[in-house]
Amino acid sequence: MIGNTFNKFFQFIASIFNQFFMAFVWLVFFIRRRAIVLIAAIIVGLITGYLIEKTSPPVYKSSISVKQNYQTGENLYGSINYYNGLLRDRDYQILAEVLGLLSSPKEIVGFEIEPIITDNDMLVMFDKYMGGLDSLAASKIDYKDYAKNIRDYKHRYQQISIKSRTRADFNNVFTNIVGNIETNLFFVNEQLKDLSELESNKTSLKEALVKSDSLQETYKRVLEQQIDPKTTSEIGITFEGNNEKDKTREFDLYKNDIDLRQRIIDIDREIKDKKNIIDVISSKQDNGFVDNTKNFIGIALPYKQFYLFFIFSIVFMALLCFEFLKFLDKYSPDK
Repeated sequence: MIGNTFNKFFQFIASIFNQFFMAFVWLVFFIRRRAIVLIAAIIVGLITGYLIEKTSPPVYKSSISVKQNYQTGENLYGSINYYNGLLRDRDYQILAEVLGLLSSPKEIVGFEIEPIITDNDMLVMFDKYMGGLDSLAASKIDYKDYAKNIRDYKHRYQQISIKSRTRADFNNVFTNIVGNIETNLFFVNEQLKDLSELESNKTSLKEALVKSDSLQETYKRVLEQQIDPKTTSEIGITFEGNNEKDKTREFDLYKNDIDLRQRIIDIDREIKDKKNIIDVISSKQDNGFVDNTKNFIGIALPYKQFYLFFIFSIVFMALLCFEFLKFLDKYSPDK
């Protein structure tokens, strides 16, 4: 009985491979029968792309890279979608008011935003995310699922791009895009709360540092004077033990002083980061550069390659549909 089960299982696997092989053979013969039409589609696609590239006005592209110091990503992506929506609806007047456009907004082709992320950055984010989970939850998550499900706007570094038919100074537009996020009342309130908390922590650490320095000076003075027990009681500090313990205590005080200073430095750095809700870290080609590409299934391709794949795909799918209709007609119950 077990042998029959294994035989049926292997026969099932073999039938699947056989079907795949037959489909591959059918596809080869299909392409062979339609080779002339498919080659013609490729030639037409190349010619179409070449003519459009030569006759169409150039499209200029300019980009900036930004660092998000707050969770502004969802709002930022929503704003870019809103601007593109205004372009689709031809609400050029509203777009000009929102972004402070000096030139004609009709010349803008579109806005784009994408995360700046490397595989190493993704691994660091994954490790940080896993560190915040308990062992049971962490055991159910792997890196592939995490990388697949994380939203693009979650990444701290983003690149914003503008495409336009005219070469213009895009800095003003980028400034307004960032400014519209930085004036959002929610993020402004969060910034005020964070800066207030950080300044309070910094003040507390400075006070602790002053007390630590004072305690160190007192301790050093006691050790240097080699005071007697009577003098020690007058100062109010009693030291017992051998010299090794005294050295250990002195080192602990010194180490605590270094830790306090480092924490103050870290807070100063964090305050500088929090002073800007979004930091513009680089601006590329202020006046834009010629961008003769179009997106095909998420891949930027030159005009000739784009129209080659586009026309070839349409013709190929049309031939497949025609072949399928012939198959249905052949096996129709009426015949």
